[in-house]
Amino acid sequence: MNIRTLATSSALATGVIALGASAALADTFTLRIGSGHPDGPSVYVSDVANFFVPEVVRRVSEETDHEIEFVQGYGGAIVGVADTLEAVQDGILDIGAYCMCFETAKLFLHNFPYWAPFGPQSSSEQVAAVRAVYDQVPWLTEQFSSQYGQEMLGLHGWDNYHLGTTDPWETIADLQGVKVGGAGPNLPWLEFAGAVPVQSTLPEGYLSLQTGVYNGWLMFPSAYLGFKYYEPAPYYTLVGFGAMAVNVLTMNTRSLAAMPAEVQQIIREVGAAYEAGSGASLDGRQAAGLTGLKDAGAIITELSQETRTEWAASMAQFPRQQIAEANTRGLPGTEVMGLYLKAVADLGYAWPFEYTLE
Repeated sequence: MNIRTLATSSALATGVIALGASAALADTFTLRIGSGHPDGPSVYVSDVANFFVPEVVRRVSEETDHEIEFVQGYGGAIVGVADTLEAVQDGILDIGAYCMCFETAKLFLHNFPYWAPFGPQSSSEQVAAVRAVYDQVPWLTEQFSSQYGQEMLGLHGWDNYHLGTTDPWETIADLQGVKVGGAGPNLPWLEFAGAVPVQSTLPEGYLSLQTGVYNGWLMFPSAYLGFKYYEPAPYYTLVGFGAMAVNVLTMNTRSLAAMPAEVQQIIREVGAAYEAGSGASLDGRQAAGLTGLKDAGAIITELSQETRTEWAASMAQFPRQQIAEANTRGLPGTEVMGLYLKAVADLGYAWPFEYTLE
């Protein structure tokens, strides 16, 4: 757990603090910001703590007559990984960072990158492709405000997904019946390989691997290293399911409206900068994660291209299934997935298996 406060000297000197942004006329405002994932192992949370928060504090202090103080709570100190959207909606948090993978009921369509695995391996390319879709389908952004009382400030994501296991494997057949942990939208990847998917979260993964609740984890290098999963599950196979831009930073609309106009503008601009830097941040942490895993003694192997193509081809129907489900819910599933596949193609990325919507 991690709760800390980043305050300005003016706030401490004057003592003029508006709790939860409720006193819009005050010169100094306190905002609660948090995430269920911890700062450090989770790149998107580290970028909140180390970039978004200090940058908002700096700019508000330097460019306006106001000051901002943040009360920060990460790693479940205020809310859990599956409760952050609701916490922002209810005002428990003014600003929340969370993975939309834990909100498959409420944010089902926002998980569309998971529906086409083996996509862009670079987070920079992945974020660019997903941003292109959000720009062309305003409904995606508007859903946060129209249904959940919050404004989307910026996207972020996870670096390239691979598979760590307690035992070595080489072919899809080797995974038959093996229990593997994952987070919601990526669990079907395992079903197509005959593995047994187990819904889980990052904070509980280490103990579950150690005690045999499952024998593998779908996980990107930064977190596999940060959470030390390599200790109970030392075999890390580079599968390349792709980077996923499925994390988001949002702010309660009432809290935002309580800010002076110039402060609102700064918060939005820093949110956009948080997204703009996310791809490079994730790519850097992925490279460092792989190096760190190797140095820590993890046994790293690369899946053969033949097996990778076989696995991708086995999921030919998966995007269509998810689109059909989205359309049934009255969501623009066909439009979103079509635009996503086009955005990836425009990047020049070559899929191991090319998904079609027909």
